[in-house]
Amino acid sequence: MNTDKQSRISYYVINGITMYRLVSAPFLLLLAIKGESDWFKWLIAFSFLTDAIDGPLSRKFEVTSVFGARLDSVADDATVLVSTLGLWIMHREFIYSHWIVIAGLFALFGIQTIAALIAYRKVTSFHTYLAKTAAVVQAIFFLLMFFAWPFSTAAFYIACAVTGIQLVEEIILVIILPEWKANVKGLYWVWRPQRKPVNKAQEGSNR
Repeated sequence: MNTDKQSRISYYVINGITMYRLVSAPFLLLLAIKGESDWFKWLIAFSFLTDAIDGPLSRKFEVTSVFGARLDSVADDATVLVSTLGLWIMHREFIYSHWIVIAGLFALFGIQTIAALIAYRKVTSFHTYLAKTAAVVQAIFFLLMFFAWPFSTAAFYIACAVTGIQLVEEIILVIILPEWKANVKGLYWVWRPQRKPVNKAQEGSNR
């Protein structure tokens, strides 16, 4: 099999894995509404698993693309949204007890999204290190809740803290980056002064 064909197959397979999260979201919501909690929790766990593997696979097989980055961002948001709605359906008392924190996060997300639409006319796909960390702690919290494991409240506050910081970072990135970019590591890497290439001829003359 030639390299081009392998690359095309890898591209479609990896984007298909990402697409699963997006396509499955409404079906997962339907399962939650119908009270199929066992099916819901295992399939949402599978969605989080696909989120964990599609990024490393795309880097390993070098099939990163703007389309893939945007698809991944939308699929991630859909998974978190359906997880939150599932939490509201199955554990409504938890939502009521922490609604102020949750509302604050949704407000930050709304500000970030509106700012991106104004600046770039599309949502961001920064995929910062903080965003990847937030995705992990969010997944841990939701799985703890849906599988009725302990430490859910502690995981909730950790997830909210990391997510809040991540959203603030992305709001700042939207403000300071004039053009849409994918796979931005974070503010530190944007602000870090770039080392100027050394002019070998000049370097030799200065010795």
